[in-house]
Amino acid sequence: MKELRTEVDINAPASKIWSILMDFDRYPEWNPFIISIRGKAHLRERLDVTVQPTGSKPMRFQPKVTLFKKDHQFGWMGNLLMVGLFDGHHIFEIHQKEEGGCTFVHREQFSGLLVPLFWKKLDTQTRAGFEAMNSVLKELAEK
Repeated sequence: MKELRTEVDINAPASKIWSILMDFDRYPEWNPFIISIRGKAHLRERLDVTVQPTGSKPMRFQPKVTLFKKDHQFGWMGNLLMVGLFDGHHIFEIHQKEEGGCTFVHREQFSGLLVPLFWKKLDTQTRAGFEAMNSVLKELAEK
């Protein structure tokens, strides 16, 4: 298994960051990486997600919601064609800091037979997409 992990400190309450993350209808307006999410953020529900890593064409998939802890954690599990080939567990975490504000963690755990073939692209283009999204999320939440 490989994990791609990024994080950013955001000077805003967890509830504000969470409200931006859960407003799927507005993703096309602000999110440079996850350009569309349709569906309900409920455990075991299927979403329709379109991502566009930096320098790549959009990719659409239908992951299942695996994590939902209001103001703290949201995640989904998706796969390419079939389980075990190329699976990704995408996770957003919001950690409250004692001194105020939060740390937003944006990560994905990849597993499956094809991960070694795609790791370089994931570690460059997908990482750049995560970081771009984190930056805009920070800007929006701190307004």
